[in-house]
Amino acid sequence: MLDVIKKIFGRNLKTDLKEIIHKGAQIIDVRTKEEYQRGHIKGSVNIPLQVLSHSLSKISKDKPIITCCASGIRSASAKSILSSHGFEVYNGGGWIGLKQRIS
Repeated sequence: MLDVIKKIFGRNLKTDLKEIIHKGAQIIDVRTKEEYQRGHIKGSVNIPLQVLSHSLSKISKDKPIITCCASGIRSASAKSILSSHGFEVYNGGGWIGLKQRIS
């Protein structure tokens, strides 16, 4: 069952996201602007999922990306979009959980 969940949400629970960030990963929060303004991970960039496909030129392919949102569903969609365009992407899931994992 856990394997099915990992495939659906694109998360590998064994991935050391803290190490990936240490190596320069960029965190992209795909929640709405309003959601982002209510709280976010320091240093993250807000690119709402609705405009992500049109904002690819703003994202560096030289660094890995960790996506996050409120629960992990939109970040999984963002991971899929970015992966299909050749980015190295990890789904960080919900931003609050990600913040706890990388602190």
